[in-house]
Amino acid sequence: FDDEDLLMVGKDRGQRHLVVRLEIPAVHDGDVQAVGGECVGRGERREHHRTDGEDCDVAIDFSNSSAIDEICRTALQHGKALVIGTTGHSPEQRQLIEETAGKLPIVFAPNFSVGVNALFALTRQVAEIFGSEFAPKITETHHKMKKDAPSGTAKTLREILKETQEVPIESIREGDVVGEHTVTFAGPDERLELTHRAGSREIFARGALRAAQWIVGKPARLYSMQDVLGITPAK
Repeated sequence: FDDEDLLMVGKDRGQRHLVVRLEIPAVHDGDVQAVGGECVGRGERREHHRTDGEDCDVAIDFSNSSAIDEICRTALQHGKALVIGTTGHSPEQRQLIEETAGKLPIVFAPNFSVGVNALFALTRQVAEIFGSEFAPKITETHHKMKKDAPSGTAKTLREILKETQEVPIESIREGDVVGEHTVTFAGPDERLELTHRAGSREIFARGALRAAQWIVGKPARLYSMQDVLGITPAK
C-alpha cells in the first residue's frame, strides 16, 4: 500500500478496528462493520462517516511513513492498539514505534500476507540448512508507483539472511505488479528459489484484520505478524 485507502471498521458494538480499504472489492468479514474514516483512491476521494478514534479498539495504518508521528500520538492519546503495515520508515520513526510499543500493543510488519510470512520462515530454515555454501540473493518486483525500494518485505528477508552472510537485493518497478519476492540460493551445480507472488491486495487486508482481532487485549510490546500466526524461529 502506498498512500492508499483508509477505513475504520468494527466488531459488533463493542470492538472496532481500522482497516485499509482499496479500490478493489473490500474483504468482507462477518465480525466487522464500518464505523468511520476516509477512503482515498487513486485520482478520487470518497468520504465515509468519520470517527476521532475514541470508538475503536485498534488502528490499522497502511498510509504513508510521514504520518507515523500523528498516528502514534493519537493512539497514545486514546490508548488504542496499533497494527502498522506502512513501510519506508526512517530509523527515528522506527524508534518512535518501538517507544510507543512500550505503552500499548503494536503489530508492526512489512507484509501481512500469510504466504509471505511463511516465506520468511522457510527462508530462515533453508539458510540454516545451506549455511555459507550457498549464496543468497533477493529479487523483488512491484508496481511502478511504489515509492520505497527495496520493499519492506525484501529488507526483512535480508535481515533474516544476514544472520549467515551479506545479501544483495534487486528491486524492479514495472507495470501494476502487486508484489513478487524471490529468494535465490545459488550453490555448486544447483540452485533453489523460494517465490511468493501476490495476486491481489486483499491478502494484505485479510492479514491486517487477523492481526487486529488478535492484538486486542494483548500486553504492551512490539509484535510481528509471525507472532500473530504463531510462527517461531527454529532454535
